[in-house]
Amino acid sequence: MGERTVKVTNPDKVYFPEIGGTKRELVEYYVSVGDGALRALRDRPTNLKRHPDGIHTEAIYQKRMPPRHPDWLRTVTVTFPSGRKADSLRVTEVAAIAYCANLGTIDFHPWQVRASDVEHPDELRVDLDPQPGLEFDAARKAAFLTREVLAEAGLTGFVKTSGNRGLHIAVRIEPRWDFVQVRHAGIALARAVEERAPHLVTTAWWKEERGERVFIDFNQNARDRTIASAYSVRARPTAPVSTPLTWEELEDADPADFDIRTVPARFAKLGDVHAAIDDEAYSIETLLDWYASDDRGDLPYPPNYPKMPGEPKRVQPSKARPSTSGNDQN
Repeated sequence: MGERTVKVTNPDKVYFPEIGGTKRELVEYYVSVGDGALRALRDRPTNLKRHPDGIHTEAIYQKRMPPRHPDWLRTVTVTFPSGRKADSLRVTEVAAIAYCANLGTIDFHPWQVRASDVEHPDELRVDLDPQPGLEFDAARKAAFLTREVLAEAGLTGFVKTSGNRGLHIAVRIEPRWDFVQVRHAGIALARAVEERAPHLVTTAWWKEERGERVFIDFNQNARDRTIASAYSVRARPTAPVSTPLTWEELEDADPADFDIRTVPARFAKLGDVHAAIDDEAYSIETLLDWYASDDRGDLPYPPNYPKMPGEPKRVQPSKARPSTSGNDQN
């Protein structure tokens, strides 16, 4: 890790009981894929999902850096939807990742912004989440369909496994638009995919309306919403890894093949297959044009967000009171 020395305390502590995975193995894993993990996290405010007593204990979701930390660890100030501010971890080197892994960090969850401009995302995120009853193949089909729509908008996406049954697609964008605009672009993209395959894909925010379809979680582009980073281990019994793939690999990929013990050898052989992700940043103007021309307008935000301008009611459809007259008075 360059000139840094990170001490691993209690290295034989078991984090993954089902496979006997230890803290030492977790730290060594992150060092082995360090170049790729750092590419995904570099200069981003990063939330930590910690399990210092193993994955079967309650997680600690840490958005703020503790006041006491090594001088070489960097921070960046972020603003939450509530308006409150906090100093979050800013990852600048592999040693920072290893240090956090020693604290029991299993998953790393970066913001979609860089420290140089925390108000303008440089990443558009597509989170493909198969609903209960569906398997990975549904997410695979949705991903290829999303790729086609991205291409029509002049965008190139990079795909990775989520570490479960889903897939994530990242698009590097110019940091010219705020969180609201980037979220609108994500909504426009999701709706365009849904229109092509409504039997497969849904943008329905309420679970009761999704059915057995792949939900495109457009709210992952909102402020302070994060997903597991590329090369992040997930806190599940087999220690799966959110693994970058090429589009060719996705054709027959099985997410069960990518875990804390298989990904290091893959990385040693192939390197980071997303190494080109920062080579070009794209405009989202086409997606914003699609959003502006759609008279359906906005979609609901998560419940912990303040009411946003133009947002529809956050009322679960089955609990909404029917109109008492011919006109909706809400």
